[in-house]
Amino acid sequence: MGSVRLGIPTLILVIGIAVTWFAMRRWAALASSGYSAWRKTAERVVLSIVIVLTVVVTGSSLYNVVALLYFRSHNLPPGKIYVVGGYRMHLDCTGSGSPTLVLDAGLGNDSLVWGGVQPVLSKTTRVCSYDRAGFGWSAARPGPRDADHIASELHELLMQAQVTGPIVLMGHSIAGLYIRDYASRYPADVVGMVFVDSSMPLQNRTPIIGMQIPTGRQGRERTLLIEALYGAGIPRLLGQCSRAFKGFAPHASMLLDEDICDIRVNAIDAELSSIDQSGMETVHTGPYGEMPILIFSHDSDRTLPKAKPRTWMVERESAWNGMQERLKRLSKRSRRIIALDSSHYIQLDRPGLIEREVSLFIEQIRDTAPQPTNNKLTVAE
Repeated sequence: MGSVRLGIPTLILVIGIAVTWFAMRRWAALASSGYSAWRKTAERVVLSIVIVLTVVVTGSSLYNVVALLYFRSHNLPPGKIYVVGGYRMHLDCTGSGSPTLVLDAGLGNDSLVWGGVQPVLSKTTRVCSYDRAGFGWSAARPGPRDADHIASELHELLMQAQVTGPIVLMGHSIAGLYIRDYASRYPADVVGMVFVDSSMPLQNRTPIIGMQIPTGRQGRERTLLIEALYGAGIPRLLGQCSRAFKGFAPHASMLLDEDICDIRVNAIDAELSSIDQSGMETVHTGPYGEMPILIFSHDSDRTLPKAKPRTWMVERESAWNGMQERLKRLSKRSRRIIALDSSHYIQLDRPGLIEREVSLFIEQIRDTAPQPTNNKLTVAE
């Protein structure tokens, strides 16, 4: 949620003015033309549609920009901004106690996605969520956005904020790669890991999973389309900026809503472009011996269509489930929970489960709660 990008809205405004001007000139020219009445009527209908659509899209884009600018000016980032390697990085720490729980969001998200569970988890221990480069209030960085670079930047950020350990790393989706990299590079600091529907190293090379990751020309076309849609304010028109999230306080929900309506496509593409490199850097990480590891996975029944899912959908879910099972090999003290009725965003669909199980996990690391008796098992809750 840094500065509002004006490139696409400005382009839409210029094109909108030009299209409206040419449409109005054509409309005026029809009156003195020698065309038949039928053709004049048909052209005027088409011109009317063009003008209305142009006005709607241009107006939507301008309204979206004004709404974002107003929101930015009236909402400062929670937490603090630090300078890491010459670039701004945002970190929000709440609560107290040890170990510190460090939250890393999935691709396209930032610290705000944890806004529902962080206040509750902060009652158990100190919790710090942060924004990777290019997301939220953290500045974009040039160069590769692979796991090694991201883990190094997080380590320096935590050092500046005097979060010196011990820490428990909690990563959603692609951040599962990043916390593995961190735990391997800085093993003395890490006493536990929590994977929230985590990606696996080199999953992009698995055909049924990799087909969902657009690259090359397809990736660039996808980027342009998404930028155009968000620049035109279409998500706001569809109500994506005014939803209520389970377990979120009203202000935290509002922050996440506005964040969703300002997607950071370039930062997403930068990490996607480095996903193979991140996989190479983490494919040999672990096992981590006796380190406690907690794994949350989504519910396939929630993801698959109720009526006759396509074969590739079933195969994709089977492949994902197999990868989630393999995460248990990272430690002798690992356990996996399938979050019933949850999509990939377990922290949004089942916040109560995350809050209960992670709080217990922290207490078990402290040895102030009974140790789990279901290590290496998978349960559905």
